[in-house]
Formats: sequence, C-alpha cells, structure tokens
Amino acid sequence: PFFVNRGGLPVDEPTWERMWRHVGRIHPEGERVAQRIRGAADLPKIPIPSVPAFQPSTPIPERLEAVQRYIRELQYNHTGTQFFEIKKSRPLTGLMDLAKEMTKEALPIKCLEAVILGIYLTNNMTTLDRFPISFKTHFSGNYFRHIVLGVNFGGRYGALGISRREELMYKAPVFRTLSELIFDFEEAYRRCWHTLKKVKLGHCVSHDPHSVEQIEWKHSILDLDKLTREDFRKELERHARDMRLKIGKGTGPSSPTKDRKKDVSSPQRGQASPHRRNSRGDRRPSGEKKPADSKGMPDLNGYQIRV
Repeated sequence: PFFVNRGGLPVDEPTWERMWRHVGRIHPEGERVAQRIRGAADLPKIPIPSVPAFQPSTPIPERLEAVQRYIRELQYNHTGTQFFEIKKSRPLTGLMDLAKEMTKEALPIKCLEAVILGIYLTNNMTTLDRFPISFKTHFSGNYFRHIVLGVNFGGRYGALGISRREELMYKAPVFRTLSELIFDFEEAYRRCWHTLKKVKLGHCVSHDPHSVEQIEWKHSILDLDKLTREDFRKELERHARDMRLKIGKGTGPSSPTKDRKKDVSSPQRGQASPHRRNSRGDRRPSGEKKPADSKGMPDLNGYQIRV
C-alpha cells in the first residue's frame, strides 16, 4: 500500500495529511482501510533501500552507479499521489532537508524528486558538477515534461534520474560533450515516439547543503522549432562553456544576499559582470525571447512521461 512506508513504519504528520487528502477523494473509507493495514501483523516486511555510503577511494563513476541504483530501488511513483511537495523556489538547504526526508520514508518518487535526491546524495562529490536538464516533448497531441540531473566529471557528461522508461533516466558519464548527451536523450525519445520540443538547462548546483541559494533551473531555454540542428548544437556547447567559466570564477553561483551587496557597492558595474550575467533576468533564451514567468510555479505533476 502506498500510504505506509517500507517496513510499515509511520509516515510523518505532514506527509500523512497530504495522503489523506488524496485518499479521501478516491476511497470514502480510505482512512479505515489504511489503519487496518498498518495494524496487520502478518504483512511481509518490505526491505528498505540503504542509502549508499562510500570509501574515500571509491571512484566517482562507481559512486554515481550506486546513487542511481538507490534511486531505482525506491521505484517510480505510479500512484498519482505526490508524496513530497517540491517547490523549486525554495533555497537549497530546504530542498536538502526534503531529500533527507525522502531517504527516511523510502517512498516511491517521480523525476523531480529524483533530481533533488541526486543532488543530496552527490553533495560530497566536490569534483562532480551537477545541473538540471528539463525536456518538453510532444506525443499523440499532448505535451509531456521530464527532468534529470546532468553531471559532469572529468570533462565527461552523464545524468541521474528516474523515469517510466529505462533509457530516459541514468546515463553513465561517458559523453564527451553536452550536445552528445542531449542528442542521446533525443534519440531515446524518438524510440518512444516522442518528439523533443524544448530543452531547458540550469547552471551548476552548489555542493554546500546549507546554502540559501536557489537552484537556477533554466539558464538556457532551447526551442527546437526555432533552431536549426547546428544552432541547437552550438547553443548546447555555449551553455557548457558558460558553466565552465562560472566554475572557474568561483565554487558556484553567489548567494542572493551577496549579489545584492555587490550591486549596491558597485553601482557602475556593467552588464557583463558575472553577477548580473548569471541573474535570472540575464538567462539566455537561445532561440526565443522568454519573458519572466509571472504565473508562479509550474505544475509539478506535469513532469511525467506517459509513453
């Protein structure tokens, strides 16, 4: 049953409140059924996946495989109920607290939750660069969205994540360029009869779990209907160069507080400044002029691949 965690342990109160809200709509006696199942003594014990732990000498590629294996063992959430509420505007420290809750409850997850969990489980891999990659595809008259965590180690690109489709989640860090990685995802979508429409690329995520920064989810927005194949490849490589330059100038994006202080102390700083360039207003639309989103957070349930 999806309303008890693995091992039959109680779920924390906020999670239970969200579950009852959905269960009550579907099953009028849902709470009674849940209590009866939780109180049953003859239910088999479901093994709880162990959070991966590494020796200092463990190579990064092996660590990534272990992280992906853990994410996969949690299983994809097919219930239609969002167990963990993820707000993209939350600071990184809040999202890491949520990831810790995911490891505690060991409930099934979806792709956005897998990205947050992947960041949490790779925070101690300081030589690994992590950045979000979002996809928008079209199939049978409908649009679908998916997200993975892009990784870069030693100049090779890969990805962590979860999906209904095996080929749309984990990619070992073997791709020489970012464009090779994205083209591989595009080919995987094509095999699922999906047409890739947009790709959104974020900047590298800080390794500080206590950072108050927000994750930059869409620094570059690439509209494939407005870009030629060669332009698409060039924009991908340009984004890869931007990330390398940003990493070369520091450990990651500056916190909002530091940005404000620097802007106040240097009123004559030009627009080419790294701080202003990497602000939300200076994201590169790469093929389309996308105005600031005034409608708030996107629908998280939209991040599903129904193929």
